[in-house]
Amino acid sequence: MPKALPAAAAAVCLSALAGGPCWGDALSDFYQGKQITLMIGTSPGGDYDQRGRMLARYMPKYIPGNPTIVPRNMPGGVGLQAAHWLYEIAPKDGTSLHMVMQNMPVHQMLGGQGVQYDAGTFNWVGNTTNTPNVVTTWYTTGVTTVEEAKKKEVVLGAPGTATASVYYPMLMNALAGTKFKIIAGYPGGNDVNLAMERGEVGGRGSNAWASWVSGNPAWIKESKIHQLVQVGLKRHPDLPNVPLLMELGATDEDRAVLKFMSADTAFARAVATTPGIPAERLTALRRAFDAAMKDPELLAESDKAKRDLGPMTGEEVQQVVAELMATPPGIIARTKAILEDSGRVQQVKN
Repeated sequence: MPKALPAAAAAVCLSALAGGPCWGDALSDFYQGKQITLMIGTSPGGDYDQRGRMLARYMPKYIPGNPTIVPRNMPGGVGLQAAHWLYEIAPKDGTSLHMVMQNMPVHQMLGGQGVQYDAGTFNWVGNTTNTPNVVTTWYTTGVTTVEEAKKKEVVLGAPGTATASVYYPMLMNALAGTKFKIIAGYPGGNDVNLAMERGEVGGRGSNAWASWVSGNPAWIKESKIHQLVQVGLKRHPDLPNVPLLMELGATDEDRAVLKFMSADTAFARAVATTPGIPAERLTALRRAFDAAMKDPELLAESDKAKRDLGPMTGEEVQQVVAELMATPPGIIARTKAILEDSGRVQQVKN
């Protein structure tokens, strides 16, 4: 006689969308007693880390067999090492997850250094938010708008050397006439925040708006940080008067470049699994993610932490990434040329 489904797996079956899958014993038998590694490509404490650990708490009860999810931080290369781990090293059996740094596909497409992965082969499980990124200045600079940043040099800190925190101000210098000086190589975003407080830098080249809202609400309330530009495909309701990056281009080609560099905000905080995962396990992980993002306790926790949620299914993320990676070669070449010729980026002194 077949064994009964565990309660959590049965709950997934009952809550599945009409026509969706209902898993049998094979998946439960596989996952029961297993540990799933959730690799986070940043240092502890930031938005990626918080969201990854949130998923680690809530997803297991919706996965057949109720495995545990163990979060681990791998900040080497600010996302590069963890992406390589997912592509090359992680077991491809459904026991590996990764909170992917959103710029990993674009970095690969631009021929960036250190790429040992193919983001086009990742199997995307879901996305927690499409919050825009923002370029931010610290109040002591006196620079509160893009127009002011065209007249006065501002030093911006950046985690890593090939991240959005470097790319955005370089593009703005080239296409919008700003005078940013970039200090790259900080281990993580929290390190840049501390550098702002200490006066080492006057701003941060990129951070998710949701991360500021949840992690530093007092800075927003007290006007200690100012958002010069938001990076997304539409203006966020919280930032109606902050221009989009892609609005700063003077020509159609410039705007196409800036739109290309803005597109990955659609999967701002996404989780993926390995190439080669068995199809039924990928589906199980995707549906567990979807169920977790509707979990009343997760929603209550996120509301209390002011953590923005705008979930997308794994299938939706897969389509967005495929469209991004189909960007015309001419736009990619133009973007790459700008980033290579936009002046020196200094490295932080350890």
